[in-house]
Amino acid sequence: MKPGKITIALIGAVLVGVTGSAHAQDKKFDFGKREYDSNCASCHGLKGKGDGPYKAFLTKSPTDLTTLSKRNAGVYPFNSVYSIIDGRQDVAAHGPRDMPVWGLDYSLKSAESYVDVPYSPEAYVRTRVLALTEYIARLQAK
Repeated sequence: MKPGKITIALIGAVLVGVTGSAHAQDKKFDFGKREYDSNCASCHGLKGKGDGPYKAFLTKSPTDLTTLSKRNAGVYPFNSVYSIIDGRQDVAAHGPRDMPVWGLDYSLKSAESYVDVPYSPEAYVRTRVLALTEYIARLQAK
């Protein structure tokens, strides 16, 4: 390839890269939705209605997450949802533990991600649990 064509090809590649990254920045990244889709949607469904693809394989139907506020006199039970998602402390009022302990899972993932650098595993866990809790608050039926 001649030097002129190489230059044109490089400029074209850069323009495509810049245009693509600018387009990607237009979309807002929703950390809570990403966590939900990765960890919760398989049981609770994409819309949080408790109709995920794993529902048929569970002995107890997943909770309809869209009605949490409605079932709590119109108030989203933030602390309760956070505790249930984290799961590292038993909450006697919730009965037996039927869903994964995401706090422990996130803690283990933090150790895998930050092997060689100082970090706070608790901050890593809290960030993800808070993102999920906040996303589920947005799923509440109006």
